[in-house]
Amino acid sequence: MWTGRGTGIDGAALDRKTQVVAAGVARHGGQQGLDILRCLGGRELAAMAGAVVAARLKRVPVLLDGYVCTAAVAPLQAEVPGALDHCIVAHASAEPGHRRLMAELGKQPLFDLGMRLGEASGAALAVGVARAALACHTGMATFAEAGVSGG
Repeated sequence: MWTGRGTGIDGAALDRKTQVVAAGVARHGGQQGLDILRCLGGRELAAMAGAVVAARLKRVPVLLDGYVCTAAVAPLQAEVPGALDHCIVAHASAEPGHRRLMAELGKQPLFDLGMRLGEASGAALAVGVARAALACHTGMATFAEAGVSGG
């Protein structure tokens, strides 16, 4: 299943969402790579994919925040294996399709907190952890500086 409650819908709204997504996949599911994005994505998803390509070309790492961001860039991996090697999934969304998509992309999230908050909350959390890790790495003395003997 690719669809879930999102930010909290249920009942008829969830049924309708599931039907619309199923119809889109039935109609265009045979497409590959960027054609999937063209057929099933909007301009905002295409913009996300383009930004990730630009980051790749500039060797800038990218934090993917949740299901929508991951779905937006998945066609890039289908088009060019390894295209998302500079991307890290910040968190696993509570959406069931996100786990399925991460598995297909071979990605593990930094966090799995069942969040469905939106507003880049997972990326904000991941940035703090990344900054702390970088500070630890760059501030750590080498063995020689610390007087640790080799061997």
